[in-house]
Amino acid sequence: MAKLRVGILGAAKIATTKVIPPMRECHYAEPVALASRTLAKAEAAARELDLPRAYGSYEELLADPEIDLIYNPLPNHEHVPWTIKAAEAGKHVLCEKPLGLDEADARRLQEVRDRTGKVIQEAFMVRTHPQWHKARAIVERGEIGKLLAITGHFSYHNTDPANVRNVREWGGGGLLDIGCYPITTSRFVSGREPVRVSAVIERDPTTGIDRRGSVILDFGDFTSAFTYGTQMAPRQTMSFVGETGRVEVEIPFNAPNDRPCRLYLDHGELRQDAREVIEIPTCDQYGIMMDALAKAILDGHEQPVPLEDSFRNMRVIDAVFRAAETASWVDIVPG
Repeated sequence: MAKLRVGILGAAKIATTKVIPPMRECHYAEPVALASRTLAKAEAAARELDLPRAYGSYEELLADPEIDLIYNPLPNHEHVPWTIKAAEAGKHVLCEKPLGLDEADARRLQEVRDRTGKVIQEAFMVRTHPQWHKARAIVERGEIGKLLAITGHFSYHNTDPANVRNVREWGGGGLLDIGCYPITTSRFVSGREPVRVSAVIERDPTTGIDRRGSVILDFGDFTSAFTYGTQMAPRQTMSFVGETGRVEVEIPFNAPNDRPCRLYLDHGELRQDAREVIEIPTCDQYGIMMDALAKAILDGHEQPVPLEDSFRNMRVIDAVFRAAETASWVDIVPG
């Protein structure tokens, strides 16, 4: 069976601990090389991960003719520049979210994709996890009645000023890091786009990053309201409420890979013992994401998360920032 040979830009924690290990079990992709800014660091990471090749610069990895696909987990401000370089070097690219610092930044990838013919995808692993496809099917089938409200929360606690998530100039901050998840899952499960947004955002007085935000997405006949925070107790929830029932994703974003995931479906009863527990078999969402993309490339089928979808998600993120700055509702113009 043909497999795409994957090269990794950098030794970011998400790559070494979350993405590369399950990639070994993929049917359509395999990790073969890693590059870092120093050869010593690249070789150390490659040894630990049992990768056959290591490069002391990103340029050397991109020049390797045997690499088919690049995984880009670099800091946010380096997503678009290095994705462009990879595509121009003849590689397909899986780029960590956020795809860009804003929609205009991300849109630079459209011309590159069209010119090079290479597939570029944002690494929203939740979009290929079976629990989210199940939640979407439940809503689509009307099992909770007409969808009326989505509620969510995503938070963690990180005050290290040296951490990339806390460097504003590098695209740090809560909305681009985790607030984007309730946005993309609200859009995915409902199959709809919000028409306007409202938001309140608090910034860290030292670093300037957005450390807490509360957001309302108005979809016309239903709303999605969520809070995110980077200096709060860790917590994550997503719930979809209809006229007659509700479906909740137990661990929506950091889905475990060592045990089944669960959805809770109730039909209007408040008792917990009355809800239906839907179990999703144990899987690794990062491996599923990579395999789905690689298969689409090999088969010539549409990729799981097209660039156009990522542009629409970035458009909502941009509107959230504007709504917080202006303390008013901001319309989202389709495009």
